[in-house]
Amino acid sequence: MKNNYLIGLTVAIVLLSACGLSPEQAASATAAAWTSTPSSTATATATSTFTPSPTFTITFTPTITLTPTQTETPTITPTPTFAFPTATVNAQAHCRYGPSTAYLHAADLYPGDTGSVRGRFQNSQWLHVKFDKLNYFCWVAPSVVDVVGDITTLNYAPVNLPGPSTLYKPPQNVRATRNDVLVTITWDMVNMTEDDDRGYFLELYVCQGGRYLWFTAALPSKTETSYTVKDEAGCALPSSGQLYAVEKHGYTRPVIIDWP
Repeated sequence: MKNNYLIGLTVAIVLLSACGLSPEQAASATAAAWTSTPSSTATATATSTFTPSPTFTITFTPTITLTPTQTETPTITPTPTFAFPTATVNAQAHCRYGPSTAYLHAADLYPGDTGSVRGRFQNSQWLHVKFDKLNYFCWVAPSVVDVVGDITTLNYAPVNLPGPSTLYKPPQNVRATRNDVLVTITWDMVNMTEDDDRGYFLELYVCQGGRYLWFTAALPSKTETSYTVKDEAGCALPSSGQLYAVEKHGYTRPVIIDWP
């Protein structure tokens, strides 16, 4: 770069001399040119153009909190507990497996024994009672208990006989014959031991005086193999019956009587 400068200076002196300047003038001009500091070459600085970044506006969507719909809590109405009538024994008596004195003895009752009446029988006044001292139900005549409560609110209870016996078969060759209004039922003896023997039990529906009656009978010995009952005309429903042999553990299966 310095050599270029000297060359330029020399050319300038020559030109000045050619233009008619005196040597002194040319020398001053030359000295001035020599002492002058060459101007630096300006370097263009590129100016960057600012491009603004796009401005993003963030919009927050609020979270919607659902308010639960309140459901009405139903009001629970307590169901009243049914109060069974109570029974207190007023005389020494038997509780039986069915609703008449013809059924087997189930338990001994004494004055002061208490229990609750759980049912009644459709064809008699007897009551189905759960006595406090017993773990089973039995039937009792209404005359031997004092009842507190309304027994008409009770359902009719079925008769559930103990058995059927596994020791003895039902009576065989059961027959029924009619003589006017008398019907006689006969059968073959069931050969029970003396200790087991409780005879026979008959459950009958007969017509007497225009009334359709439920009727029971117990024969205490195995040797009693016939029974006669009065049965008249005049009832809408047919007469019928069934026969059991009875031993101390319970009843045999019933035999349906072919009613004449």
